[in-house]
Amino acid sequence: MSLQFNKWLFWNLVAIAVFASWYLLPNHGFWLDIDKAVFYYFNNKIGSSQAWVNGIAVANNRAFDGVALLAMGVVYYSYYRGATAERKRQLLIVGFMMLLTAVGLNQLGRAIPIERPSPTLTFENIYRLTELASFKTKDSSGDSFPGDHGLMLMIFTAFVWRFLSWKAGLWGCVFVVIFSAPRFMAGAHWWTDIYVGGFAVACFGMAWLMHTGVYDALLAWLDRRLPCFGSSSR
Repeated sequence: MSLQFNKWLFWNLVAIAVFASWYLLPNHGFWLDIDKAVFYYFNNKIGSSQAWVNGIAVANNRAFDGVALLAMGVVYYSYYRGATAERKRQLLIVGFMMLLTAVGLNQLGRAIPIERPSPTLTFENIYRLTELASFKTKDSSGDSFPGDHGLMLMIFTAFVWRFLSWKAGLWGCVFVVIFSAPRFMAGAHWWTDIYVGGFAVACFGMAWLMHTGVYDALLAWLDRRLPCFGSSSR
């Protein structure tokens, strides 16, 4: 068996195992214990400190999403800036493929027939960020599974690990942890929305796209049809 097949099989099995362990267990088994522990830990913080309220509220404001985009852009641009014209063109194509993948896998996640209200819409007698903050923020979702923000960050991580370097991939992992955290800290998502739902969708989707030759074929196809930069044009 080829290395690519082994990787495809491994990541599919990981996706199935993680999702099945959450979906098939009664009341989601031990995953629910983790979800409740995470939610109540941060909810108690929100109820006891205005600094926590302000910090988490800022991180869940729409404008803060730009910080995550900027961080990812800085990492990507750091590789783009010093590249050759041919490599820059390839990175632009990879970036375009990344956007298409993000849209496609987000739709795949939405197609999962699971409706799961966020913790703030599930538990009673809790602190609501929207009631404590003095500005607009988000602390709830009528259907929070899987976590879309976490999924987007995981897709970025897979791409930069494959097409840039393992160091860029490690930065992607850091971004997943940092920029997905505000959602479950506020109670707008369950912890497992991100680390079960988003992770399973990312593993499944990227396995089929990266380890079956789809991306290599698409990259080669676009490379032949898009113009080169400057004097390297063919």
